[in-house]
Amino acid sequence: MTDETVTVDVDDGVATLTIDRPDALNALDVATLERMETAIDGAKTGDARVLVVTGAGEKAFVAGADISYMRDLTTPEAQAYAELGHRVVDAIASFPGPTIAAINGYAFGGGCELALACDLRVASERATLGQTEIDIGIIPGWGGTQRLSRLVGDETARRMVFFGERVDATDAHEIGLVGEVVAHNRLNEHVADIAEELAAKPRFALTAAKRALDAVHEDPLSAGLQFERRTWSGLFGTHDQREGMSAFLEKRDPDFE
Repeated sequence: MTDETVTVDVDDGVATLTIDRPDALNALDVATLERMETAIDGAKTGDARVLVVTGAGEKAFVAGADISYMRDLTTPEAQAYAELGHRVVDAIASFPGPTIAAINGYAFGGGCELALACDLRVASERATLGQTEIDIGIIPGWGGTQRLSRLVGDETARRMVFFGERVDATDAHEIGLVGEVVAHNRLNEHVADIAEELAAKPRFALTAAKRALDAVHEDPLSAGLQFERRTWSGLFGTHDQREGMSAFLEKRDPDFE
């Protein structure tokens, strides 16, 4: 299936969803998020047992959300955008079978949050990850404040969010943000092999295993995600949000309050 900025290929029980906006470093605008939501729902109701998420091109997995769109949002508009992003990320997290992020390059902000929602994360040696929202005057808004610490621990997560730290693939592996790092030219092949192996496992047992593993965090995660959505959208309209996003788009240093 192809829908302009999103493609889905299904082969032997593996659905590969590719965000295809390489000229924009696969940044997630509203249309792309809506297409992703439709594509994931289609994969859920189809024959896919495993979902792979990746980005097109050589530079980026997903460089983040669409800052040019976000810059002038009101709080209610930001809330709606947060809800859309959460629906997409939650659709990945709740996919019945295993999900794999094939991180082929930059995974910042919302891109990192897409990867966090997957069950497994495999990074190219060229990948760089980070929750970089603080530098545009906001916080992670699609699950990053809740899911990151579950992988890397509380203090490491705080440092990444407070400082907007970007970590290369090797450091991401060392802190537990990704499960493994492979040569860039082997990423797709390696992920395909993993996905094929998982797709051959007993379907209902895999689904049961995933649900049991998710149950460890499910209730507190739900409450935390609700808080995150409210807090994230509440930052829109502040000086720092407007200034941070304007400075980013104008390629200058921000002047925060």
